[in-house]
Amino acid sequence: MRYLMGIDNGGTFSKAALFDENGVQISVASVPTVTLTPKPGYTERDMEELWQVNAKAARQAIEKSGIDPKEIAGVSYSGHGKGLYLVGKDGKPAYNGIISTDARAWAYVKQWKEDGTAKKVYEKTCQDILACQPVSLLAWLRDHEPEVLERTRYVFAVKDYVRYRMSGEAYAEYTDFSGGNLVNLHTGEYDRELLSYMGLDMVYEKLPPLRHASDICGHVTKEAAELTLIPEGTPVAAGMFDVNACGIASGLSDEEKMCMIAGTWSINEFIAKEPVLNGTVALNSMFCIPGYYLIEESSPTSAGNMEWFIRNLMGYEKEEAKENGGSVYDVTNAWVESIEPQENNIIFLPFLNGSNEDALAKGTFVGLTAYHNKKHMLRAVYEGIVFSHLTHVKKLLRNREVPKSIRLSGGAANSDVWVQIFADALQIPIDVIEDKELGAQGAAIVAGIAAGVYADYEEGIRRTVKITKTVQPRPEYGPVYEKKYQTYRRVIEGLSSVWECFEN
Repeated sequence: MRYLMGIDNGGTFSKAALFDENGVQISVASVPTVTLTPKPGYTERDMEELWQVNAKAARQAIEKSGIDPKEIAGVSYSGHGKGLYLVGKDGKPAYNGIISTDARAWAYVKQWKEDGTAKKVYEKTCQDILACQPVSLLAWLRDHEPEVLERTRYVFAVKDYVRYRMSGEAYAEYTDFSGGNLVNLHTGEYDRELLSYMGLDMVYEKLPPLRHASDICGHVTKEAAELTLIPEGTPVAAGMFDVNACGIASGLSDEEKMCMIAGTWSINEFIAKEPVLNGTVALNSMFCIPGYYLIEESSPTSAGNMEWFIRNLMGYEKEEAKENGGSVYDVTNAWVESIEPQENNIIFLPFLNGSNEDALAKGTFVGLTAYHNKKHMLRAVYEGIVFSHLTHVKKLLRNREVPKSIRLSGGAANSDVWVQIFADALQIPIDVIEDKELGAQGAAIVAGIAAGVYADYEEGIRRTVKITKTVQPRPEYGPVYEKKYQTYRRVIEGLSSVWECFEN
């Protein structure tokens, strides 16, 4: 039996998982990364610590598995999109890594939209510009800390940086860079004129060679092998943007299927042979399967909001559940299930980490009275997150047929109560994907293709992807959630003129 390792870097954790050839998860290790917030709206991480955390996760996964590391056929990565990871001419980090929840560059997005730059960029990249994308962050560095760009040798996405530390070879990868406004989507290559629109001409020489997700981008070095226990010489595949990885691990391989990922980010996606150019969706990028485009609507508005609620408002319940041998998630699900949707009229805007409505929008509860308690608030959090997904899905469905079902993964997929809310609000059946580290598994699949374990994506998906259940929508709840969703939209519209009062 051969084994494959996938390593996934999200906003708060680095996770390494080992899978056998049939997609069975043998072991997983998750190590937290420290988020640095030097100012409001800034989210960074120490890049050297990030590499050490990745090495630790890989080593722990191997130690827990009990397998002979020599049986590992390949390793690859997935990671959060957007953000920015710079390596200097000395081979060391040129700046802290910037995470995809960073909002410091919001003014550039506003300026480029107003002066026509965004329109010119869209004509080449087929996507809107976001504050957390590398182009916005590079522009911010150009104007505020130009010495950083002076000493920069390579511009990376998070998984490209960690792969660089694993193999010693510098490459970029199409899914990440085409999703960051760095690639001309029509030519599939870098474009000097595109960069010049945003005043980033000096960045062109700092962009590493582009590779496809399943391409081999070097082999594990001796130094990395000593840290990770992955044998020296093991092939390292390019890997992919985590949205692609979770899509692949959910079986997203043709134009019929549609996926949602409810983690820190609200990810909603399908793939198509052509990008959507009518302006109804924000993001088109190259999918990991050659010949397909990823049609994506996303924002940092998903289950990360619930984690904030638990961390700040449910400390007692969390400790009590732990003492009783249970989980705080059992408590949250019981609370939400105890309240019918029509019995709770609180609206929650899930914008604690950013927004899909306004770059300055903030997390908000509307409708609280002395009658309400934490249970009502939590129900509103569950629903608000679903409504943010629904906003994205509605945009996507303007460009395709309603799918027979939508495949759901991420933290919310582990809650039967929450999955039912998704089904009832969307009035579409929800397929729940087998509970494992999907970002890591998507990376493991491309490692398998690179190493010759699988002939192609189709074989990798066929052998590894499993649907555990399908949750049907309840028709009687459709009108209830549609009414609440319309109220959610009215609250957003009503607050649109006040967000600048909370400018960082």
